[in-house]
Amino acid sequence: MLNKFRLLTPGPTPLPERVRLVLARDMIHHRKSEFKEIMGQVQQSLQTLFGTSGTVLPLSCSGTGAMTAAVYNLFAPGQKVLVIDGGKFSQRWSEIALSRGLEVETIPVPWGQAVRPEAVEAALKADPSIAGVLIQLSETSTGVLHPVEAVARITRESQALLVVDGISAVGLSPCPMDAWGVDCLLTGSQKGLMLPPGLALLALSVRAWACAEKQTPGCFYFNLVKERENVLKGQTCFTSPVGLILGLKESLDMLLENGLEPVYAKQWSLTMLTRAGLSAMGLELFAKEDFAWGITSVLLPDGVDGTKVLRLAQEKHGVCMAGGQDHYKGRMARIGHMGWVDWADVAAGLYALNDSLRAVGGYSGSRDYLERGMAAYRTALEGKPGAPLSQVYG
Repeated sequence: MLNKFRLLTPGPTPLPERVRLVLARDMIHHRKSEFKEIMGQVQQSLQTLFGTSGTVLPLSCSGTGAMTAAVYNLFAPGQKVLVIDGGKFSQRWSEIALSRGLEVETIPVPWGQAVRPEAVEAALKADPSIAGVLIQLSETSTGVLHPVEAVARITRESQALLVVDGISAVGLSPCPMDAWGVDCLLTGSQKGLMLPPGLALLALSVRAWACAEKQTPGCFYFNLVKERENVLKGQTCFTSPVGLILGLKESLDMLLENGLEPVYAKQWSLTMLTRAGLSAMGLELFAKEDFAWGITSVLLPDGVDGTKVLRLAQEKHGVCMAGGQDHYKGRMARIGHMGWVDWADVAAGLYALNDSLRAVGGYSGSRDYLERGMAAYRTALEGKPGAPLSQVYG
């Protein structure tokens, strides 16, 4: 009873009471008129969220399922794709592409850095046969935000489709699909959309649909052309995740009731709060320049066991955060501040991390990290989302 539990991981994320109440409602049938009407309403809201006039497909799977569906419907075995390899989840693009029988070329990017658009341009010019560019908007394992808008300007001038994993970015930072020229945008339910895991969402551009219509899908379950036919009738191909669709309607109503700009302003401000507070503690921010708006990654001091830090933060303070992946396991903390998270949750996370770090032998000499974090938060709220706050922290 001392502390309420706070979930500050990069997914799953906390569920608003409004969504939880909808999830508790009685079941309805997925082939009847009531569900079809809800699907129509959800479709309109999803088009606003994705920034597209095209159909957004709900898929009964995790985000990895949507990644698989994109690769298996847009590309044929033997084709070549270019993967931006800068983290654990970009590596998943390569694994999925290889399982489809594709030839994979990569642009290696150091973890913690974003790809340079000119590197993508050079690769496409050197090999015009490349059929697709697979990239993360937000690389969840590192907290990096890749310059998808700039990359899209390049892919639009080539035959390569731009396929974007927006799982930890959609509903958190801007990615207007049609305006930017993204060919495929996908996301999952358990991050910015404030839902339990189990639902993925995917949209294609006109030219991506043209490719999908010519392909023989490599998977019986993931057939995007058939899914589109059913969605236009207020249905899904197979048994619909009814509860998640009902919850999605409620979460979209919440996200869109005042427009997306206040959502982005909130997310940017929480990012500034987190980064300023961590910097004030003397910790090293992992993504120094191109950073995501829903997750902040921070390196822990040498000699400090990050696993112990995060375990203590949860056991003593009730704050659950994520650690590093792969070769950064035990060396990094990843703080999620997405979806149904506010400034008080983030402040609690900073306090829990600071206290736990000191308890395991780490050093933090800052006495005003919360004050400096809140100063950055206030400044960010008064400005434009994405505007740098160099005057608040270095």
